[in-house]
Amino acid sequence: DPHDARSTLYASDLAKGFEIPIVHVNGDDPEACLAVARMAIAYRNKFGKDFLIDLVGYRRWGHNETDEPRYTQPEMYAKIDAHPRLRERWANALIERGLVAKADADALVEAIRGKLLAAREAARTQKKHAPEPEVSAKAKSPKTAVNAERLRALNERLCGFPEGFAVNAKLEKTYLEPRRAALDAAEPKIQWAHAEMLAYGSLLEDGVPVRLSGQDCERGTFSQRMLVLHDTLTGKEHCALQNLPGAKASLALHNSPLSETAVLGFEYGYAVRAPEALALWEAQFGDFSNGAQVIIDQFLASGGVKWSQHVGLVMLLPHGYEGMGPEHSSARLERFLQLGAGDNIRVCNCSGAAQYFHLLRRQAAQLGTEPRPLIVMTPKYLLRHPRACATLAELSEGAFQPVLDDPRPATRKSAVSRLVLCSGKVYIDLVYDSMPPYNLKPEYEGNSSVAVGRVEQLFPFPAEEVQKLLSSYPNLTEVAWLQEEPKNMGAWSFVAPKLNSLIPDGITLRYEGRPEEASPAEGSVTAHNAEQQRLLSAALSGTVPPPHKNGNGKHKNGAGAHLPATEPATLEEKK
Repeated sequence: DPHDARSTLYASDLAKGFEIPIVHVNGDDPEACLAVARMAIAYRNKFGKDFLIDLVGYRRWGHNETDEPRYTQPEMYAKIDAHPRLRERWANALIERGLVAKADADALVEAIRGKLLAAREAARTQKKHAPEPEVSAKAKSPKTAVNAERLRALNERLCGFPEGFAVNAKLEKTYLEPRRAALDAAEPKIQWAHAEMLAYGSLLEDGVPVRLSGQDCERGTFSQRMLVLHDTLTGKEHCALQNLPGAKASLALHNSPLSETAVLGFEYGYAVRAPEALALWEAQFGDFSNGAQVIIDQFLASGGVKWSQHVGLVMLLPHGYEGMGPEHSSARLERFLQLGAGDNIRVCNCSGAAQYFHLLRRQAAQLGTEPRPLIVMTPKYLLRHPRACATLAELSEGAFQPVLDDPRPATRKSAVSRLVLCSGKVYIDLVYDSMPPYNLKPEYEGNSSVAVGRVEQLFPFPAEEVQKLLSSYPNLTEVAWLQEEPKNMGAWSFVAPKLNSLIPDGITLRYEGRPEEASPAEGSVTAHNAEQQRLLSAALSGTVPPPHKNGNGKHKNGAGAHLPATEPATLEEKK
């Protein structure tokens, strides 16, 4: 019943909060429907605003072909059964007005019926759609590097602003000045968002339209992007990417509301209608993509198989364990890997700004040949981490690498007996973070028997590249998969069978990470740091004990958190 479906009289009543015209029209009156459609187009053209048409009709056959609506709606369906069909009503009206002869109306009906029957017969005899084969991650990689001098010139334009424009002094000192100097620095200084901006700018110069929407995406959730400057005196806005003198395409930039299903659904439709554009949607935190799961499941992941409709839409999902709690840590990487089959999507978890730069440009280059949705686990604290920064040479040379080897000298490979594989931000924690609370840098640098490799593209799984990496270490006895996520989440369930099929006999595969959990992350920073320290140390040594538990299987410090096996002895230690 209508009162079970909604609390308002009309289905369109929710739109009253958006200050747009709403017109109700009878679906049995084609002339009225045509008139209101013309009105809507005229209104849209004149005012550039939305216009809502509430088309009031009925279902002659109920919910679907097998439904029997007369069980629950006997009075309504008695009226519907006696109600003439729209085609008959419309034909009779035209005949009475002398606009159409009955024989012509009947002939038109038969002609259309014949086409429909032919189409149904063709569908019956058509070959069933075969599943798309698993593809290698080592697909033909397009050129993504950009000439160094071109990047310097582009950078200068992107860091500029109009004369007389009053830029926030802190913003200029913190963002613009460092970006101007970053390309010529001896050390890696190009941060994540800076590399992203250069990727967008170079694509606009190449003639590729770019569209970015998301929750506070102009500034960036973590104040990292700053694509739009605001005059401190007038509030006037300036976006350098939208004012590039050498641009051959346009940039659309939109802060969007926290309505993930609606916004991602719109962006999917945009990507379908504008396949030449690099369209990106960013969640405020990766966890928020939960709100768009219906779009992800029914369109993004399966649209290619269901309708041969492949799109190059990009999802940017901030992901990483930093003690921010269960709702701000995980983009649910495991769900996207579970949805991957054949060549339907691409899932990447980069550990550095240069990889991200090349990944975006690779995605744009493949829009015209093999568009696929790209899901990127983007970082949070790595956005400014010095070890995630890029050099100019890394952007002007090379390409995206699905797998990265340990950067230490190759001469030590014969001494390595344990290879740790991981993906994304946890690599930086393990190898480079000499800051508290982890401080594992000495354990890594002084350990010649351990090497650390990165799987930057998880789907399609880069089997050839992983095989090559494994083969380069002749004396391996153990391979470990390290992840921050609990064992029933993250990439482990996906990569374990694939790694098992690649690892030679006699080599052990181990899991290093959090145990299985119902919650994605700890709710306490202290518990997070303790567990992160444990799993990172275990990855390098392979000997640290698992999380300490009571006899009933519960963790000593309560729901979901993990502390070291040794209890603090004093009140001060407990604090």
